[in-house]
Amino acid sequence: MVSAHPDAQADTRTRIVRAAATLMQRQGYEATGIKRIAADAGATLGSVYHFFPGGKQELAVEALRYGSQEFTDLLRTGLDSTDDPAEAVAECARLMAQTLRDSDWSDGCPVAATALEFIGRSPAIQLASEEALGQWRELVAVRLAAAGIPVDDARDLACTVLSTLEGAELLCRVSASEQPLRIAARHLARLIRAY
Repeated sequence: MVSAHPDAQADTRTRIVRAAATLMQRQGYEATGIKRIAADAGATLGSVYHFFPGGKQELAVEALRYGSQEFTDLLRTGLDSTDDPAEAVAECARLMAQTLRDSDWSDGCPVAATALEFIGRSPAIQLASEEALGQWRELVAVRLAAAGIPVDDARDLACTVLSTLEGAELLCRVSASEQPLRIAARHLARLIRAY
C-alpha cells in the first residue's frame, strides 16, 4: 500500500483546519458539524478523524489557533501601518471593518462564537481562546509601549482597545454596517492621543 505524499497530507490537514475555522467563526462550534467541515475542505470523514483522532474538540482547538493567527496578522498590519500609535490602532479598526464588509458581515472574531459556547465546558477550547486574546492584547500593548506609553498604561489601554474592537465588531455584524468600527477607530485614536 502506498501512503499519500507528506505534502499532500499537510495540505489536506490545512484545508480541514481552515474549513473548521471559517465555519466556527461564522456559526460557532455547536452549529458546525464534522461532515460539513469535511465537505468544505474537500476531504473525507476518514481524513478528518485521521488528523484529529480526538474528534471535533481537538479540531476546534486547532481551528481557533489558525483563526487567531489570521487575526494576529490583521492586527500586525494595522499596528505597523504608521509610526503614530493612535492612527495604527485606528487602522486596525478600519481593516476589521473592511474584512467584515468583504465577507458580507459573516467573518467575525475567530474565537468569540466558539469561546462563548464553551466557557467552563472545555478546558482545551477555553485555553486556546485565552491564548488568542492574550496574544492580541500583548501585541497591542507592545506597540503602545514602544511609542512611549508607560508599560502599565499600555497594558490597560490594550485591554480597552481589544474590548472596544470586539464589541464594535459585533455591532457591525448585527447592523451589517461598518459604522460601529469607524466610530471605534476615531474614539480609540483620541483615547491613545490623550496618553
